[in-house]
Amino acid sequence: MQIYLYAKSGHTIGLEATKRCAAIANLLKEFNPILCTSDFRAGAFAKDNLEIKKYVNIDVIRNLPNIMQRKDILIYDSNETNEEMRKEMEEFCSLLYEIKNDDIIVDTTLYKKSENSIFEKTLFFGDDDYNNLLLDLLKDSKKFDLNLLMGHYFFLGNEKIFQNHFSNVIDEEEYVQTIQNSKYLLTSSIQTAYESLSCGNFPVLFKREDKSYNDKLISKLNIPVIKYSNIDELINNFESTIKDYPTITNFEIKKLDDMILEVKEKIALFNKLTQL
Repeated sequence: MQIYLYAKSGHTIGLEATKRCAAIANLLKEFNPILCTSDFRAGAFAKDNLEIKKYVNIDVIRNLPNIMQRKDILIYDSNETNEEMRKEMEEFCSLLYEIKNDDIIVDTTLYKKSENSIFEKTLFFGDDDYNNLLLDLLKDSKKFDLNLLMGHYFFLGNEKIFQNHFSNVIDEEEYVQTIQNSKYLLTSSIQTAYESLSCGNFPVLFKREDKSYNDKLISKLNIPVIKYSNIDELINNFESTIKDYPTITNFEIKKLDDMILEVKEKIALFNKLTQL
């Protein structure tokens, strides 16, 4: 019996689902779970940065039966399924879990409080920018006293342009360390904001036009969200916000103890039956 985690990912989607699935995979690492991503580079990122041991590339969730066996366990983070597909998956798997849009899942073994923040202020636009929105924002702008953490899917060569606009450009391989050590983080990624909060830092969220957001949850948590029409307004509003940072409320990382226990019991029972 094998545990699989499927994360919808890619150069126009980003790595938020990959980061959530990697966090769960590490809770189940004693069973050697396999992370399935719909883009090979997402799995490689998880291996290099998020302590994932095994990963494979699966284009779409429908292709999972090509590598899975009946009665395997599946945990998935994707909007690809419908009611009919879910019923088929429930029949195929011995256990099936869906990660919901309002689940706050963070690997607390990676994202823990740091004694001293190395970076005062950092911008993380996101892991993907297929339409070069950040480059468009930066046209004719000045140089900002701000670190920029590169996204995993940013176009090769863009970092040379970004060096003209930011005091420091940080490689995407330093993602975890940068989130740990950035006191104030300006980001469009709600997952990255959660990771920043887990480290005891202070994220500020801005919304990208090509992304969707759970506004109800963001409001419940009281994470500051700033509006902008250009990069100067974005940075100015960020600077104003961190001077009087609000109190974060209701931030609670989802407890997965029941799921982990059920998985362990299912595997223990399977092993016992196969040894008879």
